[in-house]
Amino acid sequence: MKLYENIKKLVQYGINTGLTPECERIYTTNLLLEMFQENDYEDTDCNLADIVLEDVLKELLDEACARGIIEDSIVYRDLFDTKLMNCLMPRPAQVQKRFWEDYAVSPEHATQTYYKFSQDSDYIRRYRVRKDRKWTVDTEYGTLDITINLSKPEKDPKAIAAARNAKNSAYPKCQLCMENEGYAGRANHPARENHRVIPITINESGWGFQYSPYVYYNEHCIVFNGEHTPMKIDRAAFVKLFDFVKQFPHYFLGSNADLPIVGGSILSHDHFQGGHYTFAMAKAPVVEQFTVKGYEDVKAGIVKWPLSVIRLQCADESRIIDLAEHILKAWRGYTDEAAFIYAETEGQPHNTITPIARRRDGLYELDLTLRNNITTEEHPLGVYHPHAHLHHIKKENIGLIEVMGLAVLPARLKGELELLREYILEGKDIRSEESIEKHADWVEEFLPQYPDVNADNIEEILQKEVGKVFCQVLEDAGVYKYTQEGLEAFRRFIGSL
Repeated sequence: MKLYENIKKLVQYGINTGLTPECERIYTTNLLLEMFQENDYEDTDCNLADIVLEDVLKELLDEACARGIIEDSIVYRDLFDTKLMNCLMPRPAQVQKRFWEDYAVSPEHATQTYYKFSQDSDYIRRYRVRKDRKWTVDTEYGTLDITINLSKPEKDPKAIAAARNAKNSAYPKCQLCMENEGYAGRANHPARENHRVIPITINESGWGFQYSPYVYYNEHCIVFNGEHTPMKIDRAAFVKLFDFVKQFPHYFLGSNADLPIVGGSILSHDHFQGGHYTFAMAKAPVVEQFTVKGYEDVKAGIVKWPLSVIRLQCADESRIIDLAEHILKAWRGYTDEAAFIYAETEGQPHNTITPIARRRDGLYELDLTLRNNITTEEHPLGVYHPHAHLHHIKKENIGLIEVMGLAVLPARLKGELELLREYILEGKDIRSEESIEKHADWVEEFLPQYPDVNADNIEEILQKEVGKVFCQVLEDAGVYKYTQEGLEAFRRFIGSL
């Protein structure tokens, strides 16, 4: 029977990856049989070499649909395969014990092992993440990373209707709450039964450490408050960043800003993002050094970057925290009408900071990215936000990951760029096709720069031009432009400190 064969393969996968100990083979088999409401089982001969998890789960999900256990929809399949994977999983206490045993060897060993575990458990769906399109583009600011995010599955109409009709629930309060660990999920909330969180302490309070299921870069982690409390950039935020970096010195950790437009997608739950990756921003040089009175022991400078970044360095992180708080308070209340920077309008605050902490060459380092979320009639989505002529590529908020130099572009672009390629090569009218009409002005602008466009180079040309647009997006988000005039205005702020 095919069901028995796939159950045997899934159990073997658990044993091969270390999720399931050999002594739990029978127990795990019985848990899986119960999921299929199956009372019988026969051990069948099958090829247990090179087990492909995606294939085994697909066949098990097809069987669950055929038996009427679940609806054949991406949402219900995802909810059910998470239940299946949970049958293989160790309990949270076991995962935590293993993590701290590995940490005793080294923090790097602990994170490497936990990262692999998060993939083996299918919490990070490797086979979906692999679909993401990735490339790099060289700019005057360094090599930017570009990714088209394809790992979040597109919901089908059935699933959208089910989510709309699902009973409203306030549990868990959001997708970053501790209560997600082991949660079965529902049509409008992802299943997290195969999810295991590592509790950590930062700033003397309880936080959780986990990986992002969508891993935009290597070991993309999320560090989140144990309480459902709003994001806030303040002195305590800087303390938390360095508390984490001290415990995991091979990781950077940063925070989205705490205001709409320039902030992250989840401002309701205090959290940070980090990982084991060096972004273009971290590689960008300091072009102008300065000192702040009373903080002469902290090295400070302006970074060559499209956004406006102050870099602080010191062997003593507490001194960086002191200066960062001083800069934050000054920036919160800073207005420079000549540079179109307003601390507030009609009682609405506009100035905040996106901070990123790391260790470098034995020193602590903090990048402070100055942000402002003012809007105007001309720029209703934000003056320091991608401008309208770039929305055909990127319209969404510029959060922490983009600030550091990685474009997370919408999934729609994959199909649109493929169609553009065809239309350009065949000389067809781009404006005649509704789905790519918005790219016509852009193509007309860059195409004359390439006298010979052919099937061999069109992909490279499109990737390069998308990268240039992302570079412009980052320049739009900079409160001080990287020009003589912009640097003069930046110096005025620094002179006010």
